[in-house]
Amino acid sequence: MKTPFPGMDPYLEHPVLWESVHARLITAIADQLQPALDPRYVASVEERVIVEGQKQRLPDVWIQQVEGEERPATLPETQADTAIILEVDDLEVRQRRVEILDSYNAMNLVALIEVVSPSNKVAGPGRQSYRAKQRETLTRECHLIEIDLLRRGRHTLCVPRWRLEEIRPYDYLACVNRWPRRQRFELYLRGLRDRLPRIGIPLVAPDADVSLDLQAALEHVYWNGRYMKRVRYHEPCVPRLRSADQRWANECWTTYQAARADLFPGPMT
Repeated sequence: MKTPFPGMDPYLEHPVLWESVHARLITAIADQLQPALDPRYVASVEERVIVEGQKQRLPDVWIQQVEGEERPATLPETQADTAIILEVDDLEVRQRRVEILDSYNAMNLVALIEVVSPSNKVAGPGRQSYRAKQRETLTRECHLIEIDLLRRGRHTLCVPRWRLEEIRPYDYLACVNRWPRRQRFELYLRGLRDRLPRIGIPLVAPDADVSLDLQAALEHVYWNGRYMKRVRYHEPCVPRLRSADQRWANECWTTYQAARADLFPGPMT
């Protein structure tokens, strides 16, 4: 029992956590694929740098008062008021992706695997950069695999949004667009309570697809990052869940704590 949930952990979508989750997930995907890609292909972790136009304020759930001695009702002039701790994102944002390269053919790009970030789903430099890279990729002789594990934000994947309306509802989406069939999209739709998919990653014909077990990659990230000790499961999920789903999430966390008492020696919260 590596994670509290059978599929995606919605708490990992929190803006404060997602940057580290994203970085670890990209590496986990590359590491999982490489043995299946040998000897011809190389899974390379690459990144692009985006300069954001302004710093962003973190959600209130991650703002906390400085703890100290109990203060009198009237403060002397020499004593500082209670401070609010506020952290801001770096103006320079680094977004990683997995590139599958063909070592038999001058390291040509065979497939690009993108995991969507929050900045890709809101107006601004992050989205502009992502969409520009997406358009460039679709003009090249390579496959595009996009993974969206974020419930909040605008549609970003290359599959037209209007074509998805007839197959809703879903919470998470992965899309495989194979070259040269740009009008064809292989979709993996999952709800909050579903296991994340095993995705077929295309290579150069006639080589068969390799399988990416996205659930296994996420569980690897969760366990190695010890997110069970970092996530605030005792608070409502951000982004918010429907009431029934929040109750279900609370039950999943309680069950996980009880089953992994070795990780939580103190009182359960």
